[in-house]
Amino acid sequence: MLFSERCRKAADASWQASFEHPFVTGIADGSLPLDCFRHYVLNDAYYLSVFAQVQAIGAAKAGDLQTSDRMAAHVRGTYNAELALHEKFSRLLGITEEERQAFRPAPTSYAYTSHLVRAAYTGHLGDIIAAILPCYWLYWEIGERLRGAQPEEPIYREWIAAYGGEWFRESVMEQIDRLNRIAEGVTENDRERMERHFLISSQYEYMFWDMAYRKETWPV
Repeated sequence: MLFSERCRKAADASWQASFEHPFVTGIADGSLPLDCFRHYVLNDAYYLSVFAQVQAIGAAKAGDLQTSDRMAAHVRGTYNAELALHEKFSRLLGITEEERQAFRPAPTSYAYTSHLVRAAYTGHLGDIIAAILPCYWLYWEIGERLRGAQPEEPIYREWIAAYGGEWFRESVMEQIDRLNRIAEGVTENDRERMERHFLISSQYEYMFWDMAYRKETWPV
């Protein structure tokens, strides 16, 4: 069994919960209230800004120039594709620049990104890929599952299209292959730690949908 298959199998319960979460199914059938998606967009823009920083740390920790270049390309991809999409969503949802500047992440958003930063600064490239891969991979699987869905809300149709495209599949497969190559050359203790990162991120992916659906804020 490849290391990526081992991680995916261990995380299956939380991934299945993500597939069935009303935030995700609500995008597919158009029933998700737009104010929930608005909360998601604000928090996801924050998440992606940290995600890109973690990818950049991966580029710095790579052991060869080719891997550094590819990780840097993923940073650019996060900015050019994902954050550009969020800019469009912000315009359509009436999110102002002042609102974005004053925004503070919800508890789950802050905790998830803190987990990624901790994995990046305390581990090696394998830890970084293991921690960030569920975001890539789960979104691709959701994009595949929702392909063909035609909700009335155009924002939801565009979100589905973004994660079901070929360019996104190629990014996912590249990182899966990278994780497997790194896993072959490290100790079992390293692999166990990497798997824990993967599982924690998978749990946070589910919690992120739930955060947006409940419009989570700080309790006090």
